[in-house]
Amino acid sequence: MTAVKGTILVTGANGGLGSAIVEKIVTKPELSAYHGLYTVRDATAAPALTSTLARGTSSHANDVLSLDLTKLDNVRQVAESINARVSTGQIPPIRALILNAGFLEFGKQSWTDDGLDVTFAANYLGHWLLTILLLKSIDKDAGRIVVVGSQSHDPNDERNASGKAFEEERYKIFVRDEADFEAIAKGAWSSAEEDSSWRSGFRRYGAAKLFLVMMMHELQRRLDQDPELKNICVLGVDPGGMITGFQRHAPWVIRVLVFKIIYPIIVYLYPNGRMVRPPPRSAADVLEAAFGSSSAGLPKDLYFDGTERMETSAESKDARKRDFVWRETAKYAHLKEGDMILGD
Repeated sequence: MTAVKGTILVTGANGGLGSAIVEKIVTKPELSAYHGLYTVRDATAAPALTSTLARGTSSHANDVLSLDLTKLDNVRQVAESINARVSTGQIPPIRALILNAGFLEFGKQSWTDDGLDVTFAANYLGHWLLTILLLKSIDKDAGRIVVVGSQSHDPNDERNASGKAFEEERYKIFVRDEADFEAIAKGAWSSAEEDSSWRSGFRRYGAAKLFLVMMMHELQRRLDQDPELKNICVLGVDPGGMITGFQRHAPWVIRVLVFKIIYPIIVYLYPNGRMVRPPPRSAADVLEAAFGSSSAGLPKDLYFDGTERMETSAESKDARKRDFVWRETAKYAHLKEGDMILGD
């Protein structure tokens, strides 16, 4: 019997991109040899993931876990369970932690039980806390953390121009101080009340993705300063626009006209284009970041548009702002003594 190489954890494994990532894992011998931990909001209702796993090899060891990233207590419970299994040798250390789960509201808005904007909590805060807690279980020699980013994190990305979501000057910078961060966290910034169009949700999604990209940069900086964790790599991938169920709550024009008519035509005419990509292609890009090699050594703190190197937004590169966002996030995540093995 072949020894299990390590563990791959994928959040949002029932979604369009998530299930495409899992499909590549379960159908490729070199990846199916890893133990899979696939998180979904409800493990009893994950039809896409269930169907995908059924197409894979029976030798692929895996667990489907219920994880609600908007509930910090649930994030803690799941992380503690995984840490216990790794520490006792039930499953091997995490070789790849893929932060894929995403949530986008179109013209509507919802809040968590703690009064936080769901877009902020589901895309960013839950992922931040999960990552911090799972540092105890990541492979200290070859572990990689992959952030699934988005063009929305950068108001100046040319792909955002046509949507005009960031046209107003007040939306060109996401956060300046504690009050701005609180407004985003609690959903007061770009709220559905002030703008009932799809653009308000897209901007809130962009803010959450910016914080994820900031986390990529800041976490790598802190890991590099830790003698025991310095070999862990943090990378980001923009998967591009995809035809998935992500838009199921969008208005008819976006849900049907754009994603069921226009986008399929674009994919057909330009299968290797940048604007719209099939989920399997983006899944391959994410897994390349998680397992690919570099002739210059282990890649660190790099962001890719597909497989092409790409610079992140100017705001994400502000070291002072990144440190501020990190510390504010720790407060909102209710980080406790002993939660983090990372220094500082």
